[in-house]
Amino acid sequence: MNLGRSFTNSTPLGEYRKVAERLFPKEGFFRGYKPDIKPAAEFAKALGIGVEYQRVLALDRNSAELRIFLEHFQNNLDLLIRKTWVEKSDETRKDALQDKIPPFMTSIEQGNFSKTIEEFGIILEELAYLFFGAQCGKDDFTEYTFRIDAQMGLFWWYGGRLASLKELGGKNDVMNEKVLWAVLLLGLCYLTNF
Repeated sequence: MNLGRSFTNSTPLGEYRKVAERLFPKEGFFRGYKPDIKPAAEFAKALGIGVEYQRVLALDRNSAELRIFLEHFQNNLDLLIRKTWVEKSDETRKDALQDKIPPFMTSIEQGNFSKTIEEFGIILEELAYLFFGAQCGKDDFTEYTFRIDAQMGLFWWYGGRLASLKELGGKNDVMNEKVLWAVLLLGLCYLTNF
């Protein structure tokens, strides 16, 4: 699938492009990259979830509040999947996606964010297919979603870029883990408030 893998010069709007490139540098996460969570906060504002994102990011990962947030996320994601109308031939795909959610939630709880981000990317690809069908596999998918709604287009582009974070995940560094958690929270907050 081409889940939001590229930007053209026309999309996103200039401000979105700058915010997106600070979060996911065009050059990739090269040696010398200094992990920072500030670009994730800027990206959250561009997605329209800045306040909620900051609130959740500030929570202790073992807090009751975070567990409640994650329950809301899981319930909303489950609802999105169940309520999405698909052709009969795609019902098994829909069921398979629902089966991925409990292990994904366990992965979040375990704190292996490199693995969790990889799983989330797969979940988002499947969710895009349920929402948009074969359109999500086309080269112009990002542009298509931006025409529907700029923030939605930015979110699907984000989903397509998650795989690039593997470079950070291989480095067992506390700051890299913080960055991975901050980037994961972007998607969790967006879908919780979708």
